[in-house]
Amino acid sequence: MASLLTHDRAAASGIALHVEHALQSIPFIDIHTHLFMPALGRLGLWGIDELITYHYLEAELFRSSTLTPEQYFAMSKREKADAIWQALFVDNPPVSESTRGVVAVLQAFDLPTSSPDLREARAFFESRQLDSHIDHVLKLAGISEVVMTNDPLDPEEAPLWERAGADRRFHPVLRLDRILNKWPDHWRVLESQGYRVDAEASGGAIAETRRFLADWCKRMKPVYMAVSLPDTFQFPENSLRGRLLAEAVLPSCREFDLPLSTMIGPRYQVNPRLKLAGDGVGKADLRAVERLAADYPDNRYFISVLSRENQHELCVYSRKFANLMPFGCWWFLNNPSIVEEITRERIEMIGTSFIPQHSDARVLEQVVYKWRNTRRTLAPILTNSYSLLAEDGRAVTRADIEQDVRRMFRTNFERWIRRA
Repeated sequence: MASLLTHDRAAASGIALHVEHALQSIPFIDIHTHLFMPALGRLGLWGIDELITYHYLEAELFRSSTLTPEQYFAMSKREKADAIWQALFVDNPPVSESTRGVVAVLQAFDLPTSSPDLREARAFFESRQLDSHIDHVLKLAGISEVVMTNDPLDPEEAPLWERAGADRRFHPVLRLDRILNKWPDHWRVLESQGYRVDAEASGGAIAETRRFLADWCKRMKPVYMAVSLPDTFQFPENSLRGRLLAEAVLPSCREFDLPLSTMIGPRYQVNPRLKLAGDGVGKADLRAVERLAADYPDNRYFISVLSRENQHELCVYSRKFANLMPFGCWWFLNNPSIVEEITRERIEMIGTSFIPQHSDARVLEQVVYKWRNTRRTLAPILTNSYSLLAEDGRAVTRADIEQDVRRMFRTNFERWIRRA
């Protein structure tokens, strides 16, 4: 295959075209979302009112409206959506990342983006049949499948798994937040299901927790286990969380050959009045990641850190430990300027041995704008990397570019979950 050298402007333009083609033509895997397959019923969020009342937009509302959180949360879903639409889309141009995303979704479905109200958008989404709508949304987003977040201790979700079958578009994940972070509040749920546990996780409670995880692995068939950890997370740690992680979760991951996804850095409820929108961010001590990787070398880890200040340290650790897979620019980091900085740094330090992004979508249609943004942000980053490589003397081919894009957005994940 002919080289795409950058000795002249035309050749450089050729690299850009091939990068764009690879990003648009290769279907991505969305490795972390809060979406749900249809079999899990009302847990799955979709449609215009859910898009508008997304907690990112709720946080913005109170900076552009005289509404108080108490007044807002007393409203119905439709009233909330109307209030946000008026404040952030009618009274002000929607230039923030989250508001612009809603505009992109409306445009993708040929809906008005500057209407004074939501009547036409509501009528459109109410006319959709969910199953075919999901296929259409995934196609618009350029993704073949998504990975869910599934909590076996959620009283609304857990019973639904008794009859939930597989869906090729949606992969389960066994979420551990209530077990690791909130054991005192939730151990009785395990006890009510026949597991011999107690508030201190003493005696045989660790073995019973492993039995619980094994039962849910067999029922759910997750592609990995996952937990979100606060900025104060330490490991090893003489605490309930430390013991449960070391003695129950990590051995279970090895037993079932599953990676553990650790998402580190939230400061929960810095403003409780905002509810789901009230969490903040803190810089974590990544020596905990060092110990996980070094002391448990037979475990594989997906790692995402929320603080911008932790990103370089994570890259360094990833160079030292091959059982770490950095992924995504999560939550407050999911803005193009920051995504660009982090992705450039990762390419410079660890090549393409990472997963650049996931959507973290909570509402189905969000994947349309989130993946549009990712492709738009990644194109110049990759083009620059290949242009520099060619200028330094290594021929770059279309096959090289396609291999790298496929690796970052498909095969790194498939290899990590042992599917490749």
